[in-house]
Amino acid sequence: MATSVAKCFLLSRCSGIIRSVTLQGKLPPVCIRNRNLLSQCPSFSYGNRASDNPQDGHVNIPVDRLTVSYSRSSGPGGQHVNKVSTKAEVRFHVYTADWIPEDVRQKIILYNKNRINKAGELLVTSEQSRSQQRNMGDCIQKISDIIAKATEKPHEPSAEDIALRASRLEKRNKERLKQKKLHSAVKQTRRVYFD
Repeated sequence: MATSVAKCFLLSRCSGIIRSVTLQGKLPPVCIRNRNLLSQCPSFSYGNRASDNPQDGHVNIPVDRLTVSYSRSSGPGGQHVNKVSTKAEVRFHVYTADWIPEDVRQKIILYNKNRINKAGELLVTSEQSRSQQRNMGDCIQKISDIIAKATEKPHEPSAEDIALRASRLEKRNKERLKQKKLHSAVKQTRRVYFD
């Protein structure tokens, strides 16, 4: 049941409503229950360009690699919360996710140690909404954000930044030495000489 709902959710994205999850936008809650689309869209994509090159910031997320489950959500909601399983839980095995480049996988493992269980699965949950589809969309968005954060390249400092950092360090050292001399002078004045 959970897998079919997840496939429906992801298929609705590929059927023309939304082609991909962009890194900036949130997903609207839609689900088309048309099983004929399964052969047309076997994966879910994220990124800001529609190419399969990992260097372009676009990677396909295969539906069959995601394990989706639903459970009872906590919090207010009355009888609805007690009857309907709306909390979405999406997981995938990070170490064998060949659809993510190796260096990005290593960064995901490094940045998300608390989200990876002993089996090596990255676990993402959402219970923000009272709808399974919205929570599923939120989980996919979280996975997309995790991968996007891991693909970011570190900022290279410019020559101006390096010079500014060096001048600040020099200024800090001068101030430290000045304070040290003042403290030494105070201690010298406390000294009593017996002649």
